[in-house]
Amino acid sequence: QVQLLESGGGLVQTGGSLRLSCAGSGRDFSGDAMGWFRQGPGKKREWVAGIDWTGSVINYADSVKGRFTISRDSAKNTVYLQMNSLTPEDTAVYYCAAAPYLYNTDYAYNYWGQGTQVTVSS
Repeated sequence: QVQLLESGGGLVQTGGSLRLSCAGSGRDFSGDAMGWFRQGPGKKREWVAGIDWTGSVINYADSVKGRFTISRDSAKNTVYLQMNSLTPEDTAVYYCAAAPYLYNTDYAYNYWGQGTQVTVSS
């Protein structure tokens, strides 16, 4: 069974940090681009960050640029999202996903995790 499993979410105060992990199983994702998305309460799902299969091309949404860092360890079939300087606006369920190429739109991604909750208190 092909699976992406996110972990590392939780409750953090404003200004704090969290590191999300997304571990793949049942399939080698090293040739895929990986993305992080989020969906806040009452909001549409939005793209947060993406990394190509080589790890050398990385893009961020303007809302997280300079605060979040995406990385991958293909040997571990895992992608990470380091989140710093968190604000209540970052509160959301965070999802990782895999796509053949690096996109910033969710319809291009064909494997999805179940999500992990991140809550930032003021």
